[in-house]
This record gives sequence, C-alpha cells and structure tokens, in this order.
Amino acid sequence: MLALTQPLEAKIAYTKAHKPLYPNSYIGLDLNHDGKYDFAFSNFSAGTSPNYGWLWVLPNNSTNEVMGYHTSVGRWDASALRAGTKIKANTKFVQEVAFVMAGSYQHTASTSRRGPWVDVRNRYLGLKFGIQGKTHYGWARLNVSCAKGRCTGLLTGYAYETVANKGIIAGKTKGPDVITVQPATLGHLAAGASAIPAWRRADQ
Repeated sequence: MLALTQPLEAKIAYTKAHKPLYPNSYIGLDLNHDGKYDFAFSNFSAGTSPNYGWLWVLPNNSTNEVMGYHTSVGRWDASALRAGTKIKANTKFVQEVAFVMAGSYQHTASTSRRGPWVDVRNRYLGLKFGIQGKTHYGWARLNVSCAKGRCTGLLTGYAYETVANKGIIAGKTKGPDVITVQPATLGHLAAGASAIPAWRRADQ
C-alpha cells in the first residue's frame, strides 16, 4: 500500500474511525496509512475482587511523542485536549514508553477513577511522529468511560498534517486544506492528478 506521505497538495489528512477499545484489547494507530503503527492503545483489565483496569497510549518507537505531563504520583498522563487546541512545536510533548489515559479500581464498596480521560467525549490526543525522518503533527479523537474497575474507549477519528514541522489544530475536519481519507482509496494517489476527484473532501 502506498503511504500517504506526499499528496499533490499539502493537506490535513483526516480519517474517520469507529474502533472500540474493550477491556483487554489492543489496537494500533497508523496515522499516515503506510502500513506501520505510529502509536497503539492498550486497555488492560484484571481481577474479580478487586477489579482494576487501565487505558494506555503507547508510542511505537522512541522518537514518537505524546502531549502529556508528569503527575505527583510519578505517572505520565496523556493530555485530553479540547477541540481547537494547537498541536505544534514547543508544546508539551513528552518522549516516554507509555502514557495513562484513564484508570478505574473497585474493591467491594470502594471505587476510584483516575486519569485525564475518565468519562470524556470528543477529546484529543496531541501526537508527534516521524515520516521519512521528518517531524509531523497529528491528533486522535476518542470517547472514554470508566466504571466498576473497567474502562472502555472508542476511537472516532484521527488526522495528521502532511507538511513536515507544521502544526495542526485538534478537531479540524473541514475546510479547503482538509481531505477525508478512506484507507481503501489510498491507491488513488498512485494514479496522479486524474484520481483527485475520487477523494472525498471534508468540506463537501
């Protein structure tokens, strides 16, 4: 499959998604559809009494980074960004093995939930990754809910800026600089300019 790395015009490449993250599931995120995961989501759950579960985002190599912060308990959390947040250089990107999104713990009558992604809808991960040695910025949109020692998530879309080192706005899916990419149509890129009408633009 041809990677979406050099479209004929510089664009924000947006992909709609509907990928559930059930307890004890793992899904990869290939932002530019080159057949290689840039990040992954791990939803780990265990126990019967107590029950506990953690939802994590994992960079798939040592150069990819997530917008996040170090907590007072020594944990790295992934920021749950609101739509409109600028994701660019000089923002709070962190290079780490794994980032907590949300966690839930239940023991008899005691229940606790923690992490910036507990019970949120349409929040965004700020992502930094490499394409052919150059830095690109992107985002992933998720809904997350936690209860009774378990968390579930839903990946609803993701995007990246095709111009190296250029920032991107979380949640931007419409406008003349946005294309909506369907993975099955990526082969259209190989056909050249005649294939452009086959792309479904987000602003139509």
